[in-house]
Amino acid sequence: MGGESPSRGSTPAGAVFLSYASEDAAAAERICTGLRAAGIEVWFDRSELRGGEAWDRQIRKQIHDCALFIPVISASAHARVEGYFRLEWKLAVDRSHLMAPDQTFLLPVVIDDTPQADERIPDRFRELQWVRVPDGRASPAFVERVLRLLSREPSGVQTTAHPSAAPASGGVPTSRESARAFWRSKRAVLVVGAVLAVGLAYLVVDKIWLSRRTMSATVSATATASPATSEKAIAVLPFIDLSEKHDQEYFADGLAESVLNLLAKIPGIRVVGRSSSFQFKGKTEDLRRIGAALNVNYLVEGTVRASGDRIRVTAELIDTSNGNPRWAQTYDEKAKDVLVLQDQIATNLVRALQIQVALSPRERRQGSNTDQVYDLYLRGRQAADRLDQAGLEQGVAYFRRALTIDPSFGPAADALATALEFKAEWGFEPPIPAFEKARSAAIAALKLNPNSAMAHSVLGATHMIYDWDWASAEREMVAAAKLAPNDAMVLFSLGRIRFVLGQWDEAIQLFNASLAEDPLLNLNQMLACWTYMRLGRLAEAESACRQILQIDPAYVSAHYYLGVALWTEGKYDEALAEMEKESPIGGKYSGLPLVYYALGRKVEGDAALHTLIHDNADGDAMGVAECYAVRGDKDRAIEWLERGYAQKDVGLYYIKGDPPLRTLESDPRYKAFLRKMHLPQ
Repeated sequence: MGGESPSRGSTPAGAVFLSYASEDAAAAERICTGLRAAGIEVWFDRSELRGGEAWDRQIRKQIHDCALFIPVISASAHARVEGYFRLEWKLAVDRSHLMAPDQTFLLPVVIDDTPQADERIPDRFRELQWVRVPDGRASPAFVERVLRLLSREPSGVQTTAHPSAAPASGGVPTSRESARAFWRSKRAVLVVGAVLAVGLAYLVVDKIWLSRRTMSATVSATATASPATSEKAIAVLPFIDLSEKHDQEYFADGLAESVLNLLAKIPGIRVVGRSSSFQFKGKTEDLRRIGAALNVNYLVEGTVRASGDRIRVTAELIDTSNGNPRWAQTYDEKAKDVLVLQDQIATNLVRALQIQVALSPRERRQGSNTDQVYDLYLRGRQAADRLDQAGLEQGVAYFRRALTIDPSFGPAADALATALEFKAEWGFEPPIPAFEKARSAAIAALKLNPNSAMAHSVLGATHMIYDWDWASAEREMVAAAKLAPNDAMVLFSLGRIRFVLGQWDEAIQLFNASLAEDPLLNLNQMLACWTYMRLGRLAEAESACRQILQIDPAYVSAHYYLGVALWTEGKYDEALAEMEKESPIGGKYSGLPLVYYALGRKVEGDAALHTLIHDNADGDAMGVAECYAVRGDKDRAIEWLERGYAQKDVGLYYIKGDPPLRTLESDPRYKAFLRKMHLPQ
């Protein structure tokens, strides 16, 4: 097997990648020693390290960078072509197709009597002349041949940028810090599940397909004659089971089909049907030919590995114009309910794909002349779209690095403003400095591009959540909607200000319009649930919350919102069951006091309220006020609302019509509080 060199983390220019089975380690080491004695750099690993995201990423980089790929062929090697050689050999074959006709990149070496006609060896290897190196004993003639091949001037090769080191994350918060951050963020409705690790990023994996037979002449002919691909057309290829027992094929097929079905719901993307894309199951063909045969410009392919109590899924988005991967990701999850896990991973992959595929070539390069700037921007999007503290901080660092190199790159300026607003809204920094940073970034983005809908939305959110300046917030969000009338997040933002002002019918229309543009945007369903409750449409509120869980069963706070919806319907036992499913960071101790009080379970309710106050007095004052209001303790409820006002509680912007606070609506102090918030009565 190939692997990480003990002494070098990357392959120097002109290096040889030596790919061998562990059973052939002794012979491979002899080859390596002979080549190194002649001053040839060889990427050679003596360890048994296999699998994992770091390993996969390293393999891709080494094969991309090496000057010569030497597959060591033997009975041991071709007996294991169903395993990890799929990664090394397939990547090497794919790269070889991009080389100039006169450039040698593959040099198959056979160390035993394996016949060249053996069909288990990739076609591409069998098409080339093999070099016999019995038992790995490199002869002077063999070494000289390698030197001669390496000395040639390299021809033009199509390449793609590789990941650079990520900036420091800024640290991992303690559990209490995380909880406090959530209580600030929960009221903002923009919370996502921890499982949504990629969020709105960019998809991916390791393509790990071993070349076997070339597809039929019919496919080749189709590839040659196929019409131009649609601008946003994609096919999902069957995922491959790389588990030792090869017993996860059902899961791999189900996962690929789930990704396909979810992608099909996204407007603007043409998705090839299962019957067409699954015809390539068990076969390997040049990815550009597959793309041409299916008339798509993107392919999704992936692998599944089960080991012990864990399942690792990798996926990759391929650009069929050149066969290069655009983005890759690995998901390593503890095995549990297979269908739930399948849904979670599929949702994560599709959310990642949605952003990457949705960007047109013009948008990808807008305002920047350097690949480095765009690469930093994409990495920032990938990190920030995780929507957790570390991811947002990484994203901010990437965007700032991009803008340092190219201060005129508008997309990075927009993304920086958005990430800073999220950090402020979710309480990852104290509100005053955090929102002022977001405001400054949005203004800077608008100076670069006065027609930036995203920058207008960020400025509007700052006016709404922090300034409580509803007129300015509405002005900015209306401006954003005029600039991007079909953008899901812009429609959602405009719906939020309608929601805040009590214009709930119009808010629902906007959330539904946003949902039509982006069916997987759970933010719409969350705020729609809250709006339906204010309108008294309780069954629809419950339905909206259940749809959140259908899209992503691990979505943080989804059980909390469903629990509140059930509580408003008087379904207290069901509401309790949902609150108990929620995590502490998802709102468990904010919802439990409401339900326990309704059930007459005072002791448990007092304990949950104590936990809420102890951990989140400075972050969720409004949540505490809700609990006291439900209990009928109006004095303490008003006291906690005033505390929230003093500390700029980010949840106060959605106070109008809040179901748990309805017991206060006749209280003059509550009416005065709404007037102080400049909200209509």
